[in-house]
Amino acid sequence: MKKLVAFDLDGTLAESKQPLKEDMGEALADLLGVAEVAVISGGDWPQFEKQVASRLPGHADLSRLWLMPTTGTKLYTNRGSGWGAAYAELFNEGQRARILTAFDESLEATGFVPERTWGERIEDRGSQITFSALGQQAPTEAKEVWDPDFAKRKVIQADLRTRLPGMSINMGGATSIDITREGVDKAYGLKRLRDESGIPLDAMMFIGDAIFPGGNDYPAKELGLDTVRVRDPQETLSVIAAIVACLR
Repeated sequence: MKKLVAFDLDGTLAESKQPLKEDMGEALADLLGVAEVAVISGGDWPQFEKQVASRLPGHADLSRLWLMPTTGTKLYTNRGSGWGAAYAELFNEGQRARILTAFDESLEATGFVPERTWGERIEDRGSQITFSALGQQAPTEAKEVWDPDFAKRKVIQADLRTRLPGMSINMGGATSIDITREGVDKAYGLKRLRDESGIPLDAMMFIGDAIFPGGNDYPAKELGLDTVRVRDPQETLSVIAAIVACLR
């Protein structure tokens, strides 16, 4: 029997950088009634707070919820006195400078310059640096059509891997590429979650929209977890309903 269900965020529980819809908040509250729940994604804590923590109904059991920003290099829990960080692993200054330089060189070399951007394209999240091709505030409709088959980002990803040996470089969201320390991916985060929660990996399952080679959800599959690939949040609702029915 599964004791914990882990989710990707953007494209799985919500549209890119958008808050959970009311029906998803209610679905997660139902799931928290029968299992522990984790959300692991590339966004930083302010994004998690906006998209998830503030969108759950009052009856949700937050003590069973594990929020893991920046691909699990941070962990936030709520044990009755509000949300707080259980740990945070940060880049040093040398690593940060090296990554920012590599982004500049890679984007120039690959030539993927969009006609329009919305906000900053590179965000330093402390333990992760994220490139958003159209900018951090790009509208969902623009993101959805820029790289729907991941082809553009695969070229950038391959170039970055030659420039940043020893770093983990994965695609996330609709237009982003996440860079973390070597070995840091969702498998790393899920193993940290195992250690923090005491729940073994074989009692977890993972649900995400990017469970394919090169996708930032794929490490969960490589780790050996039971996984479910979904197309969008609407399909996730159906999966959650089935899990709740099985566990009740």
